[in-house]
Amino acid sequence: QVQLVESGGGLVQVGDSLRLSCAATGLTFSNYAMGWFRQASGKEREFVGAISWSGRTTSYTNSLKGRFTISRDNAKNTVYLQMNSLKPEDTAVYYCAARFGRTEFIFPDARDYVHWGQGTQVTVSS
Repeated sequence: QVQLVESGGGLVQVGDSLRLSCAATGLTFSNYAMGWFRQASGKEREFVGAISWSGRTTSYTNSLKGRFTISRDNAKNTVYLQMNSLKPEDTAVYYCAARFGRTEFIFPDARDYVHWGQGTQVTVSS
């Protein structure tokens, strides 16, 4: 059974940094691209960014470029989301997701991801 478990969320202040982790079990991790999405209260889920199976390619939603960085460690079956200079508008539940396929193309559509974690809350206080 595939499980994606996010961790690292919490309450932080404006300008702080936070690193989220997503540990995967029950799948061959290196066969999957990994994405991060977020959903703020009352809003639709949105694409944060994703990383290809190899880790060579990343892509981010334009508004987050330069502040957020995604990386992965295939030996640890874990993907990370480093978030810097956090703002109140970054407050959301953050989800990791897995998309099967060894391609360097990045898929920003949530419908392309088959496995999802339960989410971790990030709250940025001003």
